[in-house]
Amino acid sequence: MKIRKIGILTGGGDCPGLNAVIRAVVKSAVRVYNWEVIGFMDGFRGLVEDWHIPLTEQTVSGILTRGGTILGTNNRANPFAYTYDSSGKTIAPLDRSKEAILNLKKNQIDGFIAIGGDGTLSISQKFFEEGVPIVGVPKTIDNDLNGTDVTFGFDSALSVATDAVDRLHSTAESHHRVILLETMGRYAGWIPLRAGIAGGGDVILIPEIPYKIEKVISAIEKRIGWGKEFTILVVSEGAKAVGGEFVIQRKVEGSHDAIRLGGVSYKIAEAIEEALGIETRVTILGHLQRGGTPTAFDRWLATRYGVKATELLNKGETGTMVSLRGTKISSVPIKEAIGSLHLVLPDSEEVQTAKATGVSFGD
Repeated sequence: MKIRKIGILTGGGDCPGLNAVIRAVVKSAVRVYNWEVIGFMDGFRGLVEDWHIPLTEQTVSGILTRGGTILGTNNRANPFAYTYDSSGKTIAPLDRSKEAILNLKKNQIDGFIAIGGDGTLSISQKFFEEGVPIVGVPKTIDNDLNGTDVTFGFDSALSVATDAVDRLHSTAESHHRVILLETMGRYAGWIPLRAGIAGGGDVILIPEIPYKIEKVISAIEKRIGWGKEFTILVVSEGAKAVGGEFVIQRKVEGSHDAIRLGGVSYKIAEAIEEALGIETRVTILGHLQRGGTPTAFDRWLATRYGVKATELLNKGETGTMVSLRGTKISSVPIKEAIGSLHLVLPDSEEVQTAKATGVSFGD
């Protein structure tokens, strides 16, 4: 089938680089293939409610360096379990996927590009199984999608986290304190692992390596014995003790992943103060990691992803997700990307590198 018009949306949590993908898709669609492009607003909500805008080269001019997304996003608008009514209130889930597909037909959409993480891509796979020619672009600061070495948005979040470790060093050293920096990442420890290595963290706690609090305390005591009166811990929001549970901040009904992790650092800080009597402070980065200008790497990667997505549509290679393997942009079936999470391997070279430089993982 000859493609004349394509649709695009950004779903799930926002992150730096989304606009760079949108820009690359529009520019390559218009310049290379002479396609028309429309953008659906607020993720899949725009697809269900037929809310969209035309995207032209003029529309996307100047957005390469902007954080967020000009299309808006949403992590609670699953068309197969839709929880919005016309007033925007949350209601019992309804299957409105057929309405979404009818809107694609009504707008004469010949191909679709969905930019998002595992939630967005899981929905995309369902639409593909319903006959929608769709291509996914992997977005998440957590870097937890399979089928690709790295997702865009991760490098920008890592840069923020590393900068935070750098800044906390001076105040921790000045006041002889233990400071815990808690990062996002859900069940994957990529952000704290690499920020901890790059920033010179003394203890790194990640979900893939459950910690023993006595081992964490022992690492701090060893530093004190060496004359180091401060310690920096870089902690994943998904870190948990051996035999323990995740610390849950709250639950968001209607979301692909309703559990919101957060606050484990306060639990660890309390144990450290009680055991050692050292003044201990907690900094939770939270959504700072999602905001701001994308790094050069994320702009570069997002642009390559966007161009590859239009190429896959043109070739009819749908039901796929663009992927970075080494230095090459390729593609994998969406099913492969969402089948399981891309997690840190406890015996990986990165973990062993950190341990060789004296980092404790509390194990």
